[in-house]
Amino acid sequence: MKRQSVAAGLMMILLAAIVLSACSSSNEDNGEANKLDVLNAEWNQIAEEAEGQTVHLYMWGGSDSINTYIDEWVAPRVKEQANVKLKRVPMNDTKDIINQLLAEKQASKKDGSIDIMWINGENFKTAKENDLLFGSFVSKLPNANQYVDLDAPDIANDFGLETEGMEAPWGKAQFVFIYDEAKVADPPTSMEALKEWVKANPGAFTYPAPPDFNGSAFVRHVMMETTGGHEPYMADLTEAELQAMLEPTWNYLNEIEPYLWREGKTYPESLAKLDQMFANGEVWMSMGYDPSRASNLIEKGTFPETTRTFVLDSGTLSNTHYLGIPFNASEPAGAMVVINELLSPAAQIAKFDPKHWGEDMAIDPAKLSEEDANRLAEIDRGPATLSAEELASHRLPEIRSDYVSIIEESWNEHVAKP
Repeated sequence: MKRQSVAAGLMMILLAAIVLSACSSSNEDNGEANKLDVLNAEWNQIAEEAEGQTVHLYMWGGSDSINTYIDEWVAPRVKEQANVKLKRVPMNDTKDIINQLLAEKQASKKDGSIDIMWINGENFKTAKENDLLFGSFVSKLPNANQYVDLDAPDIANDFGLETEGMEAPWGKAQFVFIYDEAKVADPPTSMEALKEWVKANPGAFTYPAPPDFNGSAFVRHVMMETTGGHEPYMADLTEAELQAMLEPTWNYLNEIEPYLWREGKTYPESLAKLDQMFANGEVWMSMGYDPSRASNLIEKGTFPETTRTFVLDSGTLSNTHYLGIPFNASEPAGAMVVINELLSPAAQIAKFDPKHWGEDMAIDPAKLSEEDANRLAEIDRGPATLSAEELASHRLPEIRSDYVSIIEESWNEHVAKP
């Protein structure tokens, strides 16, 4: 009898588990059915759905100033204005975020742990090609529609790949040239003028050897000015077609090489090395993707007080970094509300201020109200930092990432080796 009672008890437990499992599955199905279709909903519905949600933002965590901006400026504002709790999750590398999403997709995980991710470039390419993104959501964001130039080439294309509204622009980096106005009275603002200046001032100029990111960008600026602008490189090109287009670039770089620092027999291996040479007076120019770096280094006493920056008349490369929503985000409505807030004039202007971050805005300064434009103008970014308007009017989009590696390898073959 005891054995029969035990068996019967076990059977009852098993049946109960089956029933609970069925109920749980039914509840999950109902939950999925009741979840708002945010990509087809109105904004007021999305904002209402987001209330009370906790949104997890996965991002590179290596900057104290950026982390403080998110934790102490953005998170309290989102909580107060939208009743959304924002949690920042620091990561060592964006590739770790992509690898986590790939694993979750392989495991068919529907409710992921990532609601927003900070991505661009190769990571966006991988995410897009592997269907790791939630969908085209940017057109739903009121602040994106009102303040962002969504048709601008450096917004609509992420290193040559169309974003298709699957990631929202968050901030920008733009290439600038750095010079000492005590030594360079009239900085050259075209590659032709730079060539003449280099020849007239032998040993005063060089650039980091590719594949240094900034040295590679300098080569691409030469490429664009000597081969007809950036537009040809936005098209689909075979490697042979690309190589054929690059001949004027190698001719230019080889022509100036004997007049470079150390007669072009060697190149600084990094931007840090070039900055050190500039600070020591060995060369009269440096360069780089951070428009405010020169001012910051003046403030630190590294660069001379006469340091200034300039851009080329034809423009300089600008790359945008973005915020994406993963395919399995648990709180897509909350994610959209947070991203919308990050694109508000208040959030973008605060981010622009060196007291918080000091990075260029993703929104268009020309779209700001007079009040916000005045607030922006009042921010002191240092004596060597160009205005937001001047930078914005000289932006060029990055070319496709797969072309960059070909150009770098070709530089080694056509310039470094000869």
